[in-house]
Amino acid sequence: MSLSTVERAAAPVAALPAPRRVRVVAAFAVTLALACVLAAVHLTQGTSSVGFADLVRLLFGSSDAGALQVLVASRLPRLLAALVVGVALGLAGAGLQSLARNALASPDTLAVNAGAFLAVVAASAFGLTLPLFVSSGLAFLGGLAAAGLVLALSAGGRAGPTRLILAGTAVALALQSLTTVLLLLFEQNTIGLYAWGNGSLVQSDLVAVSRMGPVVLLATLALLLAARRLDILALGDDPATVLGVDVRRTRLVVVVLTVLLCAAAVTLVGPVGFVGLCAPVIVRLLARAVPGVQRHRVFLPLAGIVGVLVVVGSDVLLRALVGAQAGVEVPTGVVTSLFGAAVLVWLARRHRDAGNTPQSTSGRLRSSRAFVLVLVVCAVSTVAAVVVGMLFGDTWVLLGDISNWISGQTGPAYTFVLDQRYPRVFAALLAGAALAVAGTTVQAVCRNPLAEPGLLGISAGAGVGAVALISFVPLASVWAMSGVAGLGALLAFVLVYRLSWRGGLGSDRLVLVGIGVQTGLFAVITTIIIATDPWNTGKALTWLSGSTYGRTAGQVVPVLVALLVAAPLLAYARRDLDLLALDEDTPRVLGVRLERTRLVALVSAALLTSTAVSAVGVVGFVGLVAPHAARALVGARHARALPVAALLGALMVSAADTLGRTVIAPAQIPAGLVTALIGTPYFVWLLWRSRTASGGVS
Repeated sequence: MSLSTVERAAAPVAALPAPRRVRVVAAFAVTLALACVLAAVHLTQGTSSVGFADLVRLLFGSSDAGALQVLVASRLPRLLAALVVGVALGLAGAGLQSLARNALASPDTLAVNAGAFLAVVAASAFGLTLPLFVSSGLAFLGGLAAAGLVLALSAGGRAGPTRLILAGTAVALALQSLTTVLLLLFEQNTIGLYAWGNGSLVQSDLVAVSRMGPVVLLATLALLLAARRLDILALGDDPATVLGVDVRRTRLVVVVLTVLLCAAAVTLVGPVGFVGLCAPVIVRLLARAVPGVQRHRVFLPLAGIVGVLVVVGSDVLLRALVGAQAGVEVPTGVVTSLFGAAVLVWLARRHRDAGNTPQSTSGRLRSSRAFVLVLVVCAVSTVAAVVVGMLFGDTWVLLGDISNWISGQTGPAYTFVLDQRYPRVFAALLAGAALAVAGTTVQAVCRNPLAEPGLLGISAGAGVGAVALISFVPLASVWAMSGVAGLGALLAFVLVYRLSWRGGLGSDRLVLVGIGVQTGLFAVITTIIIATDPWNTGKALTWLSGSTYGRTAGQVVPVLVALLVAAPLLAYARRDLDLLALDEDTPRVLGVRLERTRLVALVSAALLTSTAVSAVGVVGFVGLVAPHAARALVGARHARALPVAALLGALMVSAADTLGRTVIAPAQIPAGLVTALIGTPYFVWLLWRSRTASGGVS
């Protein structure tokens, strides 16, 4: 794989010339000066009338008690929290990128923040009131477990940026699904944690900062002591070993220290997104102007200062744009996530694909008799799932009741139950089939067996449209919801496709850009939810978690129409999809109009995904798991994989929906969360099985 400019900068640093002291000192002086200016501006912002002149008078000995109280009780704690978090995340991102030798490694892409936040939410959900250091310890263990899993699945992060991002995204999605389950089931115990979970700098006193500050300071000093070993480790494992560095111990120490920094930041203000990605990238961009910046004794502290610039600057920008009061309600992490999404897209656009790599998990071709047998078994299982879905729920019914309902002979109670239940069952059935067909198509086009429609930003685009409509027009019709969600999905797809195009459509680049756009759109969703109704996040969280609750027959129709339009089109193009899944050259040699075929296939996938999302909300992993299972059962030919994947997707979502509304009835777990919890182990197994391979996933 050819490395981009930033990725080349992340490669061996020991060969760089000795630091030019003047330029290095100048770089530190400029960044520190910018940090001081932003800090001064930050102190002048707030909901009170205390302004710059009042703060200056305090500096020169004024006895204004009101201004002093505002400064000490509100503004100074918020600023110090931003400083501590910026240093912690900047250093953590720099350490992780150096460790993985991958410019896309960060606390977010390695799911560290997601693991730490889950641990904190779990303690609150079960009513545990823990001291700050105990809470920080829980966050540390959660983050360490998540980082260890992602690094193991991505071969230490060195197997390639796409594999690292996919592993981190999948693990983070699973952890976020567990977090969302806790937020929904224990809503009273977790009030306010949704906003805090997006990185809120609001502080009521200096207690938390004074306790977490020393932890960050000690971890920073320990990480700086490992700077020389990181310089040597950047040369590669074998050269580092020859030069006397214990590679395994160094990796363990650096991972522990970076996770400790992340845990302190999460404990203090919640997960602040993508600071750990942006800060090291910005520092590396200074390499040409400041030779020697890649040496870790310079790189690490400079990344910490730039992290401060990112966090404090984002907070200043947020309150300047939306006002002081809204700046209290909307978390700063939303702004950093938007900035980080832009950086991720920028890096992805400079990324070169690994080459013409076929799908590595395509499965061998089965006999026609085996295909027919699998198709029949899947069809029977899907019908059985529909029947069970009609029978089970908060009120259980019998087959005779369904027979009477069909003939119009049931009483009012059962009629009401079944009239409410059948749209949910068929919404899950059709949405699952649509997502599975879309996933099969996306994996063929991307030649990446770990891709799925949600990774192209389609689901997040539909989410922006739907949540905006829920928040601003709560009485909107079913068709308005479907239309707006579908429009959002298609616009997101157009954006991803356009950003991914650079003289052609690179498969890895498409996935990386899609994840960046998805991140930015979810930040927009968070902003809408918190800005419109910060204390009623359940209304949107339920929809974003893929719930069939309250579905009507009208909401099922768009999915059915999309399937009737897209499925025959994709079936007609089945041989072209077979060729697309191989490499770039074979389809061209055989006369396939590559770009047109890709566009038609991706538009079909976007149409299927957008209508499915408008019907049941965001359901993850179906577009990943169903195609894999289908290829394992009947082989990689799309003439066989498409119908089997559709049936398996329908079965998966139907079973998840029935399980979610039955196991803890009358409470419910959204189907999307159930599919995420089911799909994650399968995805982890796929990554683990292919961790030594580079084809298709690197």
